[in-house]
Amino acid sequence: MNTGIEKKKKNHGNHEKHNGEHESKIKIRPMEIDDIAPAFHLGEKLFTLRNLPNLYRIWDEYEIIDFFNSSSDYCFSAIADGKFVGFLLGTVIEKSKRRKYGYLVWTGVQHDYNGMGIATSLFNAFKNKMLDEDVMTIVVDTQADNTHAIEFFKRKGFKDPQAHVYMTLELDK
Repeated sequence: MNTGIEKKKKNHGNHEKHNGEHESKIKIRPMEIDDIAPAFHLGEKLFTLRNLPNLYRIWDEYEIIDFFNSSSDYCFSAIADGKFVGFLLGTVIEKSKRRKYGYLVWTGVQHDYNGMGIATSLFNAFKNKMLDEDVMTIVVDTQADNTHAIEFFKRKGFKDPQAHVYMTLELDK
């Protein structure tokens, strides 16, 4: 990501970054209830029918509310210049007492803040939380043509991308 970003603080729950070019102070923190509406509206801008139709079909206000209610420990917000600029929603799936998976379900950053390391900082906050929870594997998925996300996750160490078939059936009434 942008090499003009340096870490100011490093801990699992509250990360701050400073971008030398834009002088924007970036703070990553656990999602708060007041972040629900801005996260939803940012998702509406990012997950459009034209750009990401599969994600568009399942993105709605209940996604944020459900994650916040059921998995708030794994939801993070990015704040820059005092405003909401990004989010990450995740959860933990426990298959057995010895096998837990972290599932990174949604992440988004406002276009004006791309390239500032915000997605990386959100991911790192989530990854650190997964390490704290003794999770052994983090799983992500996205549309097969979402090359930006696929490349991002590869840079983070994810391997072995698998094709996923998504089908729809229009019902006649």
